[in-house]
Order: sequence, then structure tokens, then C-alpha cells
Amino acid sequence: METLENNQTINKLYLSKSLAKNRAQQFRQTAEQNKIVVQEVDNQRLDELTNHGNHQGIALSIAAYEYVPLDDILNGIKDHDPFLVILDEIEDPHNLGSILRTADATGVDGIIIPKRRAVQLTQVVAKTSTGAIEHVPVARVVNVNNTIDKLKKANFWIFGTDMKGTDYTDWNADGPVAIVIGNEGKGISAQTKKKVDQMLTIPMIGHVQSLNASVAAALLIYQGFNSRRLKNK
Repeated sequence: METLENNQTINKLYLSKSLAKNRAQQFRQTAEQNKIVVQEVDNQRLDELTNHGNHQGIALSIAAYEYVPLDDILNGIKDHDPFLVILDEIEDPHNLGSILRTADATGVDGIIIPKRRAVQLTQVVAKTSTGAIEHVPVARVVNVNNTIDKLKKANFWIFGTDMKGTDYTDWNADGPVAIVIGNEGKGISAQTKKKVDQMLTIPMIGHVQSLNASVAAALLIYQGFNSRRLKNK
């Protein structure tokens, strides 16, 4: 229970479906008070999560690295035009780890991820990032769309990705910008698309008209990086 109350590094609380109701309710209340996501799973899933340890119907997913409040990121980038990356329900930890590596290489100021329905900062993410997780601040938010509204009020221009967008090589990434990278299967959610100021597309001529999320993110982030670098030469 003490670990739950120190929730800065907790990704999620898993509760067994067979856990006694009064005990489950006790954990739920503490989790809700500390704004921790709760998920009910069967005992087989808990066994997998704990490597068949003695979980007693409860397991915590602890973040491999501390999250940074979004306001702290924004307050730390007032001396230059910031470049942020928003991940809209990215689920694969290897993709998040790879995106962190690209973000570090290109000087991205921060990555924003949703608290629900998305991969968090796990050990797999940390390993895949090969150390980049220590250098790129990651903010975890309750609602991506509300966060976009907040960024717009701070004069950010929001870009997204879509098959019918502007060629990404024509992207002028001057000023405060944020690029939204969509889910591996569904892309950017319909509601989030409505919030985006301009859509970008990566031209393809092959039979498979899609790229791995981390590959697409790398192309877009590097284009933004090059656009800004050439301007400052």
C-alpha cells in the first residue's frame, strides 16, 4: 500500500479477478486517490507478469525511469523554439525505445505519452533505448487531446501523419512544434486528427503502404531536425 501512495514511478496496478472484493476495493481506492491506472487480469496473466512469483493476486508495473511533469518540460524550453513528440497510443515497447533513441540523437525536447492504452517506461523500453531514456524527458498525460489544446495555447504548431497529408520532406518545422505519431495499427485517433494543424505523409511506392511506427517517427523527426538545423546555419 505504501508503494501505491508513492506513485511517481508506477505505470499500472494489476489486480486478480479472483481477489477478495473488500481487498480489491481497498487497493482500488488507494490507486484512484493517487491517479494510478488499475487493470483486472486473471491469475495466469499475473503469473506471467511476476515470473510465477508469489503475487497474492496483486502486481505493480514500476516505471524504469521517472516521468517528468509536462509543465516542467515546457518551463525548461523557454529559451529556444521547442520540438516535442506526442505518441498517440503506441503499444510496442521496442517502438518507444527506438523513438527515444531518435529523439535523443536529434535534440527533441520531450516526448508525451498517454497514461492509458499505451506502453509506459518499462525495462524493455529502457533496454531498447540504449541509454536515451536518461536524456529525453517523458511526460505522461491523462488526455492527449487536452494536452494538444494546452500546447496550442503555448503557441505550438501541431503536426500529424496521414496518407493524404503534405509530403514530409516539405515540412518547415520552424517555431514551437509538436509531431503526433499514431498507433501501430490504427494510426492517429479520429478525435486527435481534428486537433492537428497540418498532416504530413511519407510517400511510398511499394505494395505495403505503411511503415513501422518507430521508422516513420525517425523519418519525421529527422526531417524536423534538418529543417531547423539548416535554418540556424
